[in-house]
Amino acid sequence: MLIPYKKDYEKTAMGLLSYLPDFKNLQNLQDEMRLYSVDDSHKLYLYRNSDRNIVGVAGVQLGRGCQVLRYLSLAPGFRDDEHQSAIMHELVQEDPKRKLMTVPEYTYLLKYLSDDE
Repeated sequence: MLIPYKKDYEKTAMGLLSYLPDFKNLQNLQDEMRLYSVDDSHKLYLYRNSDRNIVGVAGVQLGRGCQVLRYLSLAPGFRDDEHQSAIMHELVQEDPKRKLMTVPEYTYLLKYLSDDE
């Protein structure tokens, strides 16, 4: 289940983002977190698994008629097709009027949406 980011989840979100190479640097990570508090076109979602534990984070940028998945980070042990597919489908449901796209590094995730088209 996707839940919108709130400041209460900052440490959890930062921990999950730190798995990504771009956010190993603390300054980059802090700049990214600041982005979600000042720019309404950027959305951060946390992902809860079936046990209600937060195990992932997805960053999305909204554009005209589209939403672009900028990154997806899952905790080790949850980086499988089941969780990736669930997140992709839930992102579509979050904003069904906008087509879900990805940055080039994450185009492989679009395979989970092929049955929706």
